[in-house]
Amino acid sequence: LVLHNKSPQWSQETESFVLNFHGRVAMASVKNFQIVHDMDLEYIALQFGRLSGDVFTMDVRFPFSILRAVGIALCSFEPKLVCE
Repeated sequence: LVLHNKSPQWSQETESFVLNFHGRVAMASVKNFQIVHDMDLEYIALQFGRLSGDVFTMDVRFPFSILRAVGIALCSFEPKLVCE
């Protein structure tokens, strides 16, 4: 099983890279991400994004447990934890 971050696509309309969160995320943020299955880029196993200033939302499904998903989401707040 191979999972990875979904790459954003360039939007001519906004002139920026975007991900489709299907209405679940309200604000652009470097902390927003989607983790997808390697063989099916439409299978979003985990998505995390900003709703407002310090309010975030997370959607999770197989193969992640809630505990693992929360751990991954928390890592987005401190990038040095992932790099060291």
